[in-house]
Amino acid sequence: MTTRTRIAPSPTGQDLHIGNAYTALINYVVAKKAGGQFIIRIEDTDRTRLVEGSETRILASLDWLGIPHNEGPDIGGPYKPYRQSDRLAGYRKYAEELIAKDHAYYCFCTSERLEEMRKGQEAEHKPPMYDGLCKKINPKEAKDRVEKGERHVIRMNVPDTGTTTFTDLIRGEVSFENTLIDDQVILKSDGYPTYHLGVVIDDHEMKISHIIRGEEWISSTPKHILLYKFFGWEIPKIAHVSVLRNPDRSKLSKRKNPVWVSDYKAKGYLPEAILNYLASLAWSYPDGRDIFSVDEMVSVFDISQLKTSAPIFDVQKLNWMNNQYYMKKGPKDFATFTSLASQYSGQIVQTFGLAESTAPLFQPRVHNILEYDAMAKFLYAPLTKEDYQQAINRDWLNMIIEMIEYIPWNHKSIEDAIRAMGESKDINPRDLFMELRLALTGKKVGPPLLESILALGRESVIKILKRSLEVAPKWELPNA
Repeated sequence: MTTRTRIAPSPTGQDLHIGNAYTALINYVVAKKAGGQFIIRIEDTDRTRLVEGSETRILASLDWLGIPHNEGPDIGGPYKPYRQSDRLAGYRKYAEELIAKDHAYYCFCTSERLEEMRKGQEAEHKPPMYDGLCKKINPKEAKDRVEKGERHVIRMNVPDTGTTTFTDLIRGEVSFENTLIDDQVILKSDGYPTYHLGVVIDDHEMKISHIIRGEEWISSTPKHILLYKFFGWEIPKIAHVSVLRNPDRSKLSKRKNPVWVSDYKAKGYLPEAILNYLASLAWSYPDGRDIFSVDEMVSVFDISQLKTSAPIFDVQKLNWMNNQYYMKKGPKDFATFTSLASQYSGQIVQTFGLAESTAPLFQPRVHNILEYDAMAKFLYAPLTKEDYQQAINRDWLNMIIEMIEYIPWNHKSIEDAIRAMGESKDINPRDLFMELRLALTGKKVGPPLLESILALGRESVIKILKRSLEVAPKWELPNA
């Protein structure tokens, strides 16, 4: 059987969630390793939560990350359409088939009755489940009520006895008592399927061989297993990957970390670094290496080796990995990247030679484009008072400017001149170097100072230093 995997995101958010990107990567790798196909299907049946443009952004983020799909709503395929809202006619037909087999029934309960039922269950500390009232209605009577236009949904008819068991490729055998499985609504009153019916039908019709999704769906899987059995269909292989967590073990959420792929793109994270990091969250490369490509992952990946413990999404570790990929870029490629991602992109393009010549100064020191912007601003834009971390010693800086105007323009001459100035004025040369750094960059820490000065050139350095005399906070040398 051909290996066919899929992800089925809902266009209800700003973009592709980083957790969905993680699941997409695993699905893609499993399919590619087996020479199969990776499919994207859009599950847009929750019409109340749709976000305009979300589907387009989801597909764009997958493309940017470098997770290509073989079939989907944008490129079609042999089992189109790949958007649930375009497949509505089939869902009703299958739901009616289940009713004919006594595996489903019409439910006419109002929302008010259901709410009252749930409150009663809560008061008695019972699990919130449908009480089966409409299951007792004579099938002919129920059909007549439907034909007369009475508002209704269709529910699964879950067996009252026995267990439903499936084998998870990661977690092993999982069993649920049928008495704990709700008579789930599978077709809503508006004719749209719920997730449970839609996902089973679509996966069957699209010949999905492996269902790989987040662990939050484990409790829903027995419902899906029952539906496969009700229809008499072959059950795909199933795996539930662990949900990504914050360092404090809470579920990954935008309240504590950026969660959209576009957030990381905007901050200058490289797609290959993101994929490498996601791959390493719950799986380890056999030889222990940290840096590896998706193709290298494909060659050795085994889904059964995925850890079941919750992977910690640590932005600091991602920062480290992103820096490793920055370091792989040559100066020209790094300058090109910063010219596209930086907030100073216009100035960088205009001074591309400066961006390229200073690239080796920044590559070892920045982990994302926000850090680059903060550290490299002095190269491209005038500093403001708010940019300075400490007051400037006006007397020292005037001496430094006067010295810079005439000394030979090379590393040794500049260093020797500053040291000689310190000795002659009874000033620690280290303090003079720090004064020069503060005046030039506004920061106490940054790229190598003298290399930055040489890259800028004498005229630009003097211009920046004189401006700092005007805008930086002032600290005057106390009178002797």
